Amino acid sequence: MSDLTHLDSKGQAQMVDVGAKEISQRLARAEAIITMQPQTLSMITEGKHKKGDVFAVARIAGIQAAKKCPDLIPLCHPLMLSSVNVELEADAPMNQVKITATCKLAGQTGVEMEALTAASIAALTIYDMCKAVDKGMTISQIQLLEKSGGKSGDWSRD
Repeated sequence: MSDLTHLDSKGQAQMVDVGAKEISQRLARAEAIITMQPQTLSMITEGKHKKGDVFAVARIAGIQAAKKCPDLIPLCHPLMLSSVNVELEADAPMNQVKITATCKLAGQTGVEMEALTAASIAALTIYDMCKAVDKGMTISQIQLLEKSGGKSGDWSRD
């Protein structure tokens, strides 16, 4: 019926069988941008938020999100991640925080969804922690930056 990998011959949802795929080193890097008022960004970077270290909480949330990806996205495989790194960089001239999440493993399926989920949830955590002072924040540019490994090989947005 369909050439879509997540549908069977009857059009019903299925988890893709990756059991016969080669194990390879896989990496995915994704980003999200959150834009806010200048005073909100200053409050975060100067450590003056009454809720504590916003970047530390967002980093932990992103790491946890990558680990919980199969609980959040239907048909996503549970993976044995070997590394999850979430970096947050303040850009004062643009009133933004750039979030970059990198996930790695040796496995039979990619980690793109884990990296995208980590970046997204880190951004949502910043929003949650700062919404009382800046409800107008926007989250944008959630995107895959690069992936490597697997049958399809390497890919980069650049």
